[in-house]
Amino acid sequence: MIDNFSMDFLVRHPMMSDLEAVRRLFEVCDIAEHGTSDFTLDDLRTLWQGPTFNLATDAWMVIAGDRLVGYADMEHRQHVRTYALMSVLPEFAGRGIEEHLLHLAEEWAQRQIPLAKPGVRVTLFSWCSNLNNTAQQALLQTGFQEVRGSWRMEIGMSQAPVAPEWPDQVTVRTFVAERDIRTVYAAIEEAFQDHWGHMEGNFDEWKHWTIDREKFDPTLWFLAIDGSDIAGFSLCTYQMDNGWVDTLAVRRPWRRKGLGMALLRHSFGEFYRRGKNKVGLDVDSMNLTGATRLYERAGMHVARTYISYEKELRAGVELSTQAIPIS
Repeated sequence: MIDNFSMDFLVRHPMMSDLEAVRRLFEVCDIAEHGTSDFTLDDLRTLWQGPTFNLATDAWMVIAGDRLVGYADMEHRQHVRTYALMSVLPEFAGRGIEEHLLHLAEEWAQRQIPLAKPGVRVTLFSWCSNLNNTAQQALLQTGFQEVRGSWRMEIGMSQAPVAPEWPDQVTVRTFVAERDIRTVYAAIEEAFQDHWGHMEGNFDEWKHWTIDREKFDPTLWFLAIDGSDIAGFSLCTYQMDNGWVDTLAVRRPWRRKGLGMALLRHSFGEFYRRGKNKVGLDVDSMNLTGATRLYERAGMHVARTYISYEKELRAGVELSTQAIPIS
């Protein structure tokens, strides 16, 4: 597809040879907004090579002359919740690129509607930094509504963190793929049913983004075990030169016993032992299980804020988690 939407810009789908140019675009935008960037070439390659991602249809580049100035890509969950990631160079912000990319994103999302279950609500989501006023205005002007916030939280450690205190009967060990892969995935799906916006995941997609990656380190995946059950988990990795808690949760029967704090402190302690003094994670700012309060008690602070926006494309029954059921 080639789409000239003005005399100044050309839009086309990316190719694998564009990988570094797109990564550099993200880097420039991140540095402009936050002073640093932690989006890697491997992150982008993993997205583009994902089992449900089609580079020829699911992403667009905006070109000015011979320069990449904007980019967007699309993902979906069961064709019901669609997601648009958008990035535009700051010096080209406010020149119609954001609106055009959002228009392409909505057209893409509309094509998912016939593939969604009948009678269910279909929505398009996007997000941006709270510091990016131009993107916020473009989203509002194209019919999106602000629905949620998310935080990047971090801790810097000048000394060894407090040692974890494990609940009775609970032990911790690291992940063994041959034994744990299916049970860990099932535990994640169960625990994250209490996460706002959650929908049933895709095992192959999860595996592609985690254990199939070259940088995967199973010794950073910590499983809290009670008897033969996984009570909770902290699945960690590296982000650039820092520690990263990618997925942390406690299953319902083991909540409110201090297990989340123990897993978090155990993760901090292992990163500190490995010489990583900064650890971060992403969290819903209105997390239904109270995770933000846990992270604050553990000494973490908000380093970045992102705003999520939603546009309803078809009314119907909401399939994603909106609240924790009262038992």
